[in-house]
Amino acid sequence: MQLTGKQVLNAPPTKVWDMLMDTDTLAKVIPGITSLERVGDNAFVSKLQIKLGPVNGSFSGNLQLEDITEHKNFTLKVQQNSKIGNTNAAVKVDLTPVDDNQTEVTFDGDAKLTGILAGMGQRVIGGVANTLTKQFFTNLERELDNSGS
Repeated sequence: MQLTGKQVLNAPPTKVWDMLMDTDTLAKVIPGITSLERVGDNAFVSKLQIKLGPVNGSFSGNLQLEDITEHKNFTLKVQQNSKIGNTNAAVKVDLTPVDDNQTEVTFDGDAKLTGILAGMGQRVIGGVANTLTKQFFTNLERELDNSGS
């Protein structure tokens, strides 16, 4: 399943980058996250609870940041397991300045699903992925606003 999109945020790339690299901020902005623990320089163990339409499950697994170019881009590798199926994804994230106080965040990647998740169909899972992406950016914008951007 392809994961692509973009969003313009009202903050400079350095501020957006710092928030995306901060464990506490990530724990606030990732939809459904119940636990996020840094276990290495760019490695995390996570637990999520997702309840959205037919997708209802507890997920646990790993997040890894790779191919990092500071303030510009990184690749997020995700491996999550649950009773309803497993997810493995690699998503390239790019930060591009729009002007002094705006940043366009683009993402492009691929997710591989197994189990019940894989059987739900592209339309259903795509809708869930789109909703979770919107929630993520809404949460990130709120954190940027709260930080006095």
